[in-house]
Amino acid sequence: MATLSPEPHVAVLTFPFASHPGLLFSFVKSLAKAAPQVKFTFFSSAKFNHTLFSNTSSTPSNITPHNIHDGIPENYVFVGKPMEDINLFLAIAADELRRGVEKVTMNSNRKLTCILCDAFLWFTCDLAQEIGAPWVPYWTGGACSLSVQIYTDLIRQTLGVEGNEGRMNEKLNFIPGFSDLRLGDLPAGIIFGNLECPFFVMLYKMAQTLARGDALIVNSFEELDPDLIKDLKSKFKKIFTICPISPPDSPPQASVSDEYGCLPWLERHHPNSVAYIAFGTRAMLPPNEINALAEALEARGTPFLWSMKDDLKKHLPLGFLDRTSELGKVVAWAPQVQVLSHAATGVFITHCGWGSVMESIAAGVPLICRPFLGDQSINTWMIENVYKTGARVDGGVFTKNGAIDAIAQVLFQDTGKMFREHSTAHKELAMKAVGSDGSSTENFKGLLEMIST
Repeated sequence: MATLSPEPHVAVLTFPFASHPGLLFSFVKSLAKAAPQVKFTFFSSAKFNHTLFSNTSSTPSNITPHNIHDGIPENYVFVGKPMEDINLFLAIAADELRRGVEKVTMNSNRKLTCILCDAFLWFTCDLAQEIGAPWVPYWTGGACSLSVQIYTDLIRQTLGVEGNEGRMNEKLNFIPGFSDLRLGDLPAGIIFGNLECPFFVMLYKMAQTLARGDALIVNSFEELDPDLIKDLKSKFKKIFTICPISPPDSPPQASVSDEYGCLPWLERHHPNSVAYIAFGTRAMLPPNEINALAEALEARGTPFLWSMKDDLKKHLPLGFLDRTSELGKVVAWAPQVQVLSHAATGVFITHCGWGSVMESIAAGVPLICRPFLGDQSINTWMIENVYKTGARVDGGVFTKNGAIDAIAQVLFQDTGKMFREHSTAHKELAMKAVGSDGSSTENFKGLLEMIST
């Protein structure tokens, strides 16, 4: 029998949907660069691995992809059920990941010394225990959404799970670290929605299992939500809040893909004048709201850069692209981090997924929020009420007048000045956290030590 190398080997298990694999891949690249002696095997679907590993020049050689099945049968025809693809994956995920880990272990000259996984994959805790490796889940969202998941039982016991649809504006004041949180801003699956659907059952079981982890990584920084983090620390063996923002002294990226010329276009505009518009990979702005937002931008004369898939352009007002060819730019993809960091960008109109929230904080850019699903409503609540870096569009959906008012509020009124001041203050907190002796930097070092020994 061959002698196994004593050097560390980390299995990275992803939830292969939306932004989750990309967030974990970016994080693992940072770990791999800092710990070249550690081998990382990255488990994701073939589709994501193909995309993520396509740029070999920026991927450390100590990260290796391993494809897992996404659960979608060959020649499967989707029928349009909510979260149909996710539910198919969840039905096979535990067995599929176990087989993958066994196969990698059998074919590697190193035994697995740690399982680092998306927190959604709660069932991999048992797998880690069986192979005698630490289990380290990674929460891709913020402390706010994690906290309400952890307190699901208390929320259900206090409020019940029936008849809450008419209570959206009632306040919830018994969760540590929150005050005056609206019931309507709780993520679906806690007291709203079909609580028996596989995705919500997964979240519930995750919240019950995370405390078994040897450590929990939160995709944020301690100074952003000190009260929430303090409470969460009392519930876990170890929490590493690690900010996804680059340190202020980090070298610039060698090359940024900007195939549609977004950055040169921004150069032609005044500081804080452009509305940048982008929604997530799963959040889809309905046709009537695309139309309303477009009408508002045109009526207001606001310069805009809109990241929109080509197949959605048909929902824009007739002749809009021609009439606004000088005013705005509609592209299929934009380099979001660089766009937000550009001096011309004055407001980010977004669904408020956590990745977008963190990128807006890194850039110090105020937000106009139009949440759809998941943690987006509670993220929006934090932006409005705690961070004070932006506002929800009136009524929660875009109308022409509501969008005009929101743009005016952020770009032209005193509230916008206040939003920018708070955005700048939060950017400074983030930069301090990722500085040489900042909280995020120290937590990163602590995690490195944990996975390297």
